[in-house]
Amino acid sequence: MLPARSGSRRARCLVRADRAPAQDPHADLRHHAAPRFRGAGKTAGRGGSPPAMSGHDRERVRFNQVLLTHLRTDRARLLLAGLFTVGVTVTELLKPWPLKVIIDHAILGKPVPHSWPFARELAAQGTIPLVVGAASSMVLIALLQGLFSYSQIFITSSIGYKLVYALRRELFNHLQQLSLSFHNRARSGDLLTRIAGDTNTLKDIMADSILKFVTYVLVVIGTLAVMISVDWKFGAISLATLSILCISLFHLYRKTKASVRKQRKQEGAVASRMNEVLTAIPLVQAFAREQYEAKLFDTETAKTMQQSVHVARLEAAATRSTEIISALGTAAAVVFGAVEVLAGRMLPGDLVLVASYLTSLYKPVRGMAKLSTNFSKAMASADRIAHVLDRAPEIMDRPDAVDPGRIRGKIVFKDVSFDYEDGRDVLRHVSFSISPGQRIALVGVSGAGKSTIVSLLLRLYEPREGVIEVDGLDIRRYRRESLRREIGLVLQQSILFGASVRENIAYGNPEASMEQIMAAATAANADEFIREMENGYDTEIGERGATLSGGQRQRIAIARAFVRDAPVLVLDEPMTGLDVESEARVREALDRLMTGRTCLMITHDLGAVADADLVLVLEDGRIIERGTHDQLAATSGRYRQLYELDAQRPALDLSS
Repeated sequence: MLPARSGSRRARCLVRADRAPAQDPHADLRHHAAPRFRGAGKTAGRGGSPPAMSGHDRERVRFNQVLLTHLRTDRARLLLAGLFTVGVTVTELLKPWPLKVIIDHAILGKPVPHSWPFARELAAQGTIPLVVGAASSMVLIALLQGLFSYSQIFITSSIGYKLVYALRRELFNHLQQLSLSFHNRARSGDLLTRIAGDTNTLKDIMADSILKFVTYVLVVIGTLAVMISVDWKFGAISLATLSILCISLFHLYRKTKASVRKQRKQEGAVASRMNEVLTAIPLVQAFAREQYEAKLFDTETAKTMQQSVHVARLEAAATRSTEIISALGTAAAVVFGAVEVLAGRMLPGDLVLVASYLTSLYKPVRGMAKLSTNFSKAMASADRIAHVLDRAPEIMDRPDAVDPGRIRGKIVFKDVSFDYEDGRDVLRHVSFSISPGQRIALVGVSGAGKSTIVSLLLRLYEPREGVIEVDGLDIRRYRRESLRREIGLVLQQSILFGASVRENIAYGNPEASMEQIMAAATAANADEFIREMENGYDTEIGERGATLSGGQRQRIAIARAFVRDAPVLVLDEPMTGLDVESEARVREALDRLMTGRTCLMITHDLGAVADADLVLVLEDGRIIERGTHDQLAATSGRYRQLYELDAQRPALDLSS
């Protein structure tokens, strides 16, 4: 069958195949970088995906492309932000000098150097003007630094937010383009964590942390230059301290990055577990499994907590080690400076200047220690996003792919075989043809390959062997989107979104007018109950249509197929699970919908195919019988056996 995924997983396709490979709930997406079906290399030359690059060659290729493309569009603003960053650095380096002037030249009365003409003029007027001028310069420096910092933060934050928005949009769009085999193996909670959580981590880095890091680096470089100009010995002490700090921080950075990667992976597992349970709440409550699910959730969150505590411990280690090493460097410099002052080789103001610069030096270093953990988290998030972005869709349009326009509906399968790379053939040398307007029924036990035929027709997968043609042209010659627009779907479990009734119907044709939507609802026997709702067509329905009955959901899905007006129609057991009254209304709507369209019906209900133009009986991936219902009932023992087992179920009138 073609059951749909839960409504919260909108990035996924609406159709899956009979035998989706078993999911590994703890598998990381990086293990799915290779094509997931045999024959991927074969199909590449016929419109399939090109051979996959190695993980090393593809590392962050598309991720970097998104970043660079966006940054290139903001070159002018980045340059302006760079100038403001230099302004912040210069004002930071100027802060200690007014205090040196007050101590050495106002209090101690030392002569002002000739290189400071403005200070010399103030000193000539007396001590008080010199002190007032120095104090005023402190205020001016603070004002300039505030102005530069505000402008810098405003520009870089806006660039960072826009960049992450572009990255999130690219990631979401890319997930929608990835093949069904990817989504059959990935966990929705983990994907949601990548879209929301990992991009949020990058947002914090882009909008704030990179800005701080660049400022810290410039301050450190400027401080070292000034200290070396005062006395090269102070510069040597500072460089030695910085070397030890860098080695310590780099070691902690690598350990933190590995821990954060594990933490993010575990958070994805927790999100997946929450998503699975919340989307199955009726089942959980019906089986009274709340305590059981709570224990499983506790187990998952306990693992996440352990990783989080480990990351917090590494963050604390980075901060404390930085403070200890900084204190040792400051103590060594102050002792050396005090000896120099006592020996008369240095002025007290120079010692104050050196002490201030040491604070200015180690403060950004401590800041970089804290930022190193943020960068570790960001790098882990970037890796997780890159693993998705750098995964090429397994099914891609050929460069010369064409738009089929309005197709007539002639469908031909020629010797088609397919498997899911699990060693079991799902389809084996399947061949049949459907004429425009013809109604075909696919019958057989579960797992016979019925839904796989539809999945291949929609190009959700590529056949390992054989060719599928629509209107005489290999479907790999068509653009996927344009081909799928020509096919309407009514599934057993119809997907409805948490939006208005009008929006759900218009999902089949976003350009449909209100008149077309209402006409489609009327044809689907849905207009009457829609008008009885509180807000009519503007009524918001629950996620996955939870506020509607099964029959109402199915009729809205039929209305969606009506408004799509596709020449090819796929019905996947649309009557399953309906009560007698709802089934009658749905059957009537389906009769209208099938008129004049090429119809492919998947069903276990053999009574529903009595008037089909052609019935295909599938077993173990092969077509073992074909013919009309009457022909098969008269000549096929297997068909009669299936029909007699199902004879008690009401028939669906397929007559036009």
